[in-house]
Amino acid sequence: MLFIDASREFTPGKKQNVMEEEHIAKVVETYRKREAVERYSHLATPDEIIENDYNLNIPRYVDTFEPEEGIDIAEVQWEIDRVEGELVEVRAKMRGYLRELGVEV
Repeated sequence: MLFIDASREFTPGKKQNVMEEEHIAKVVETYRKREAVERYSHLATPDEIIENDYNLNIPRYVDTFEPEEGIDIAEVQWEIDRVEGELVEVRAKMRGYLRELGVEV
């Protein structure tokens, strides 16, 4: 059995999304070739379906998970420190401007 996850194959619309000709063509071509495409389709064997207790939910067969890019904590901390330094400078300038205007700070 061929499982195709075409949930990302659409053009966003205001009230509803639309499957354009190229999206439909991709589904049909995958179906005709009966091919497995990573994160898009999977050709399951009867044994796989039995192993999954006859559950035919597409996500059980087509893994669309994409790992998130790692976060460089050191770089994030450096950016936070840089922004906080700028904030200190801006606040000092602001206090100076307010003093010139006669506002107590």
